[in-house]
Amino acid sequence: MPPSLPSRRGVLGGLGALAVAGSFGLAAAGNGASALTSDADVRVRYWNLFSGGDGANMIAMLDAFRRAEPAIDVKDSTLQWGNPFYTKLAMAAAGNRAPDLGVMHLGRVTGFSPGRLLDPWDLDLLAKYGVREADFNPALWKRAVVDGTLYALPLDIHVQLCYYRKDVLKKAGLLGDDGRMVPVTSVDEWFDVLKEARRATKKGLQTIGLWHSDQNFQWWFFVAFYTQLGGTWFNADNTETTFDVDKATQVLEFLRRHITDGYTNPGYGGTAGAEQFLNGSPFAWEGNWSVPVFSGAKVEYGATPLPPVFGKQATHAESHSFVLPHRSDRGGPANEGAHQLAAYVVKHALQWAAGGHIPAYTPTLSTPAYQKLEPQHEYASAMDHQATEPKVWFAGSTGILAQEVGALVVSSTTGSAGPDVVAGRMRRQLARLLAMKNPMDGRTAAQGGAVA
Repeated sequence: MPPSLPSRRGVLGGLGALAVAGSFGLAAAGNGASALTSDADVRVRYWNLFSGGDGANMIAMLDAFRRAEPAIDVKDSTLQWGNPFYTKLAMAAAGNRAPDLGVMHLGRVTGFSPGRLLDPWDLDLLAKYGVREADFNPALWKRAVVDGTLYALPLDIHVQLCYYRKDVLKKAGLLGDDGRMVPVTSVDEWFDVLKEARRATKKGLQTIGLWHSDQNFQWWFFVAFYTQLGGTWFNADNTETTFDVDKATQVLEFLRRHITDGYTNPGYGGTAGAEQFLNGSPFAWEGNWSVPVFSGAKVEYGATPLPPVFGKQATHAESHSFVLPHRSDRGGPANEGAHQLAAYVVKHALQWAAGGHIPAYTPTLSTPAYQKLEPQHEYASAMDHQATEPKVWFAGSTGILAQEVGALVVSSTTGSAGPDVVAGRMRRQLARLLAMKNPMDGRTAAQGGAVA
């Protein structure tokens, strides 16, 4: 049996301590559409954090569900992306005012005190509506399991990508016969590619934009390349760090070299990488959510997982997942409706893929409709080589790990500290975080279950 639920005051205090995790405010709050309720037998309250193109795609999927299942009234609400969303969700779960269904980044699930603030999924109900473990990538499903229990149902993975301008690369002789970027398998090959691409780039444009001053992106890139080197974070019991300073230094030196060799202009920050890419810069490292932006601009481009410069395929991946926020009255028609809604959206995620995300439901990936999507089909292989953050309470999208350790990566990339010095600081910071208690439940990473 899980320990008793924390008090609202306790959770509020804990969430205040989590304020360091921050948010980069990409979404606006608001209420979504709702089905007419005159003939509805069941009401399902659903909270999400999707805005912009993702928000429009989610609304379209919900409307399709409403047409297919008129007996279920979906009351959806969109809250502000990032920590404001997680704070409201935690408070609602602690105060027994939670929605029937919610969305959460998969990396955040372990820190959300599964069994206290999250309820487990009913595998039989999911199977009833056509969703089974066999329909998912094994590594992705394993991340959703805590202490042998499924606490999240993955909707997608979203990954960091290497976008490339086909027109510039063709001019530089860097496109293969298949119209895609030539393969890269080492650090030297990558910088040779950048050198040739720079020669074909219009004057005044940088060769690559890589969010060099953003702690979240720099952390995601670090996770990818550190994973390529086979780097680890903590031992199996989460009692000590196994972080490899030498491997970390290699990654930090690699990231830093983009600036020291002049391929990234240190004066450009924010979204300048994407803006310059639209203007003719040959490369941009961005999340897959930029696909609608680049496609809408009618740019001739491709997108591939981050280059395996250290020999092993691995690109940073997170996942939007459905969760069941804790309710003392969990069960009955509303709970079954939540399972039915989540299963429907997961199984009908082709619309979601239009936003650049890779559907978690693997049968979708083999459909002719998905295989026609470009560049989505080009990078779908990222599902098989996901580089993820460690499964600890302080990890996950915009979590403490990204905010504190990611800031250290930025200090190396931008040159305010040496890579070897920063690698040592990262190890010490990881050890400090490992000893910290999760403000959600007062347990350290070693005490809070994470075993699949």
